[in-house]
Amino acid sequence: MHFDWKIFLTALGLAFILEGLPYFLAAEKMPEVLRALSERKPRELRVLGMTAMLAGLLLIFVLRAAN
Repeated sequence: MHFDWKIFLTALGLAFILEGLPYFLAAEKMPEVLRALSERKPRELRVLGMTAMLAGLLLIFVLRAAN
């Protein structure tokens, strides 16, 4: 099995861009958003995280199946 570092680092770079986007576009709202997230129960955050991961996995699966 060959590990493609170029694809991995490209995906990591894209993740950094997507993670930084809300801070750049709505910096004044971020403290409120982070405060609201900090008030959620750990289980809710896990469900939110798992949902985001599954949506990403589904998107990758669909896009790779289309090629």
